Amino acid sequence: MSKLWGGRFTKETNQLVEEFTASIQFDQKLALEDIKGSIAHVEMLASCGIIPTEDAKQIKAGLKKIQEKVLNNEVTFSVEDEDIHMNIERMLIEEIGPVGGKLHTGRSRNDQVATDMHLYLRYQTIEIIKLLEKVQEAILIQANEHIETILPGYTHLQRAQPISFAHHLLAYFWMFERDKERLEDSLKRVNWSPLGAGALAGTTFPIDRHQSAKRLKFDMVYPNSLDAVSDRDFILEFLSAASILMMHISRLSEEFVLWMSQEFQFIELDDSFCTGSSIMPQKKNPDVPELLRGKTGRVYGNLFSLLTTLKGLPLAYNKDLQEDKEGMFDTVETLIDSLQLLAPMIQTMTVKTENMLQAVSQDYSNATDLADYLANKGVPFRKAHEIIGQIVLYAIQNNKYLLDLSLDEYKKFSHSFEEDIFTVLQPKHVVAARNSYGGTGFEQVKVQLKLAEEKLGI
Repeated sequence: MSKLWGGRFTKETNQLVEEFTASIQFDQKLALEDIKGSIAHVEMLASCGIIPTEDAKQIKAGLKKIQEKVLNNEVTFSVEDEDIHMNIERMLIEEIGPVGGKLHTGRSRNDQVATDMHLYLRYQTIEIIKLLEKVQEAILIQANEHIETILPGYTHLQRAQPISFAHHLLAYFWMFERDKERLEDSLKRVNWSPLGAGALAGTTFPIDRHQSAKRLKFDMVYPNSLDAVSDRDFILEFLSAASILMMHISRLSEEFVLWMSQEFQFIELDDSFCTGSSIMPQKKNPDVPELLRGKTGRVYGNLFSLLTTLKGLPLAYNKDLQEDKEGMFDTVETLIDSLQLLAPMIQTMTVKTENMLQAVSQDYSNATDLADYLANKGVPFRKAHEIIGQIVLYAIQNNKYLLDLSLDEYKKFSHSFEEDIFTVLQPKHVVAARNSYGGTGFEQVKVQLKLAEEKLGI
């Protein structure tokens, strides 16, 4: 089969070269975007008087037929035609005859593929943002139910201070909110049109790039044709935002894995999000959060892969840029799959409130409140810190917790202690007392929940 670009060549392409250089195996995902861009391009060509209106109508009708076939999975793509652009152009010529060859007037595959990826990434980014909001909604549902559920807060994975479980969950809400903002901001760069930039230098035809951009709902047109065909910053920015998002998903997944373990027993994930063991019948494995955690690495890899591909490329287009797509597709699919699973997994998990409360009742995480207590009595905080450290050591040596000590035992360390110390040490009081803005105090958590709901328009 002769190539659409084969006029200059005297030999057929080596079969291994054909297979090695072809991208149709993966860029067929861009079929609908390619057709959409081609329709806008041919409408512009006719509007500018570059091709006859009747030819444009015929081309557009042919593209619509191919679009329908793609949607119905009725097309077979060919490696011989290398990529999605040549495959669709070949189909178009077979559908409507030689007039189909006029479609490529005033453009190159270089600006065509860039346009396809801008269109694809714009659509997918918007879909990912919607899914991310579903995860945020699931977090809010659980948080509203557990404002006064208390669990240990950790630093260095050591018990630190009691906190509201809602407060802990809402930390992830705000992480995801920043992820959403990063993705929304990236759309400003995604929504630029490279169409009509040609191979690298523009075209001699009197095209109107702003008209085709408007038809495709792009906000901007690349002012420089070299930049238009070689820019992949918009993909890098997406991959960077995706990597940060996956890191947040991974951190939350790690907490689920820990909390579901026998050692913590703070939550239980629904059976529909877990699997069993082929040899140990008692096992219930948190495979979904483990895989969410594990898939983070492949998203990071896609970012570093493209950064490495781009770092040494001279302007303008180079075949290396063919390597920009698979990582982008993989990241999009990984994010969509991950977010679709994460939202219902959060919403259906069981929170073991009694186990959490028992945990904060059998530790020394209320020690900071003792130091604050003495500081409010006029003891310098640094001195109060030292006194409480001694009390904690005394309690450990006597196999007691702070609430187990008597007032007489406290007074051995400082006469500033009074009977109200036992109210101050209660886990619920410890949490409620942290009423500074953004703190874990129950009233502040309610304020935070209201702000979060406003962010989602709930």
